[in-house]
Amino acid sequence: MHDLVIFDCDGVLVDSEFISNQALADSLARYGLHMTATECISIFMGLTTEDCAKKAQEMGVSLPIGWVDQVEAETDDRLRAGVPVIAGVPKLLACLDAIGLPYCVASNGTPAKMKITLGQNGLWDRFEPAMFSAYALGVAKPDPALFQAAAQHFGATNPVVIEDSLSGVTAAMRANMRCLAYAPHGGGEKLTDLGAELFTDMAELPRLLGI
Repeated sequence: MHDLVIFDCDGVLVDSEFISNQALADSLARYGLHMTATECISIFMGLTTEDCAKKAQEMGVSLPIGWVDQVEAETDDRLRAGVPVIAGVPKLLACLDAIGLPYCVASNGTPAKMKITLGQNGLWDRFEPAMFSAYALGVAKPDPALFQAAAQHFGATNPVVIEDSLSGVTAAMRANMRCLAYAPHGGGEKLTDLGAELFTDMAELPRLLGI
């Protein structure tokens, strides 16, 4: 039996990936790198904004000083307009609460961004007491330290990670943690290649967790 469930935030708890990556695509286009939001998801999903900047610069774009703060502010503005919760998440969390199984969020996103996305869906109060952000801890996925910090906080010896990105799955594997990869729209082969177990519906999680 697992003693902790560690959730990623974007794309796992809230359906924010397309909105965030459209903001990223629009920003990069202003500096000459033209991509669709879908292309951005395939390249930048799961990365910190700083790592997005590094990768974009490796692709040949020149970004100004302050670009990270700029694109994060633009993204937050779009997210404030409305981000839906992933279908099945409220019921799943209620199930975990009912059996007393602890859970938390560990994300490469900023605490401010998570407050926007989780807050408007009634999830902020559930996760705020034990929230692990790469920006607060100074370490980001694919480094396993983010997940290890969460497990240490709860004294967990058998945690399970719920992820949807290559960097997140890689971090879980490096932490020697079981990883369930959420891929509702298919295309999860790369995640399973890394060692994750694929699922497509949050309703499947109680069975996968053995509860």
